[in-house]
Amino acid sequence: MTFEELQKLRPEDYCLVDIRSEDNAAYGMIPGAIHLPEKVLLEEIGKLPEKKTVILYCARGIRSAELAEDPAFSGRRVESLEGGYMGWLVQNMKAQAALDSASSPQKAEGKAESFALQVEKSIRKKFHKELFTPFARAINDYELLSPGDKVAVCISGGKDSTLMAKLFQELRRHDKFPFELVFLVMDPGYSPVNRKLIEHNAARLDIPVTVFESTIFDAVYTVDKNPCYLCARMRRGYLYNRAKELGCNKIALGHHYDDVIETILMGMLYGGQVQTMMPKLHSTNFEGMELIRPMYLIREEDIIRWRDYNGLQFLQCACRFTDTCTTCDPDGRTVSKRMEIKHLISELKKVNPSVEANIFRSVENVNLSTVICYKQDGVRHSFLENYSEKG
Repeated sequence: MTFEELQKLRPEDYCLVDIRSEDNAAYGMIPGAIHLPEKVLLEEIGKLPEKKTVILYCARGIRSAELAEDPAFSGRRVESLEGGYMGWLVQNMKAQAALDSASSPQKAEGKAESFALQVEKSIRKKFHKELFTPFARAINDYELLSPGDKVAVCISGGKDSTLMAKLFQELRRHDKFPFELVFLVMDPGYSPVNRKLIEHNAARLDIPVTVFESTIFDAVYTVDKNPCYLCARMRRGYLYNRAKELGCNKIALGHHYDDVIETILMGMLYGGQVQTMMPKLHSTNFEGMELIRPMYLIREEDIIRWRDYNGLQFLQCACRFTDTCTTCDPDGRTVSKRMEIKHLISELKKVNPSVEANIFRSVENVNLSTVICYKQDGVRHSFLENYSEKG
């Protein structure tokens, strides 16, 4: 089924089903769709409406086309959406561009607000308490900005970094002290569609991005062990290097409150160590450069609400591992460790609503007198070092 054919159907005549993995679907779905990863879908076919046409979609329409032919759907009307989610994004971009073009004469006459201005107003009014207030608080509490700073705001194309760019623009309008911004986008080998989506969003949101290219995806694609870790390390290095070339002394990343608490638990449960994601760090390889995380106190649920309120669509990672139908979850087991931690925290919240705040505060309240061993500047210390003296 094509997008044109889908648009001609009445909503009450079909059921749109996203079969991608939970990780991928969390970054955005086609409006009106329900999320049922393949294994769950096959187990719960009986729960789907019998009199409606079931329309499946995955990342690019490959896996959903195969699934639509599954004998389990015998007797039902099942279709696959051509092009999948990525195809819908392309259609959506075209529609938005046409709409923006049609309204441009009204904008010139002052009869209509630009889309960017609408988004900015949502930050100032509807989401001021949830977004701008914790953004400004993190900058003040952790001393992330100083007069004269030149910050490379690193935009990956996702919801977090894009919001961070808009928050920085809002902060600069307050004109508390002078600082400069460079909105830096690295293309590590995106597909043309993903590259276009980043540029499309930046243009609609009035974010003047500086784009540079690298070949990181090519370098890590054949790596079998920890390709994501290697990719992240390489991306960080490229960003530092380019930012320094542009005269910046800081790079800003879009990690938020939920990233922090998930990192704490992941370190404990999977890494056997107590550590956190710091609000700022000095670079060890690029002298004079510093990394800052001004979204440190912003909740992900509020970012998602802002995204959906403004009808925005963003990239996930968009590398070759996630930009194909290989992650449409054919066996129902494709769940990242971070998503597992999200589920764990969600379950813990049902018993203790304060669990997230407690996890966050736990690394602010470390009592070294009750710690068996700890490391400082790479040196390991044990409680036995001065145990006898205390006795």
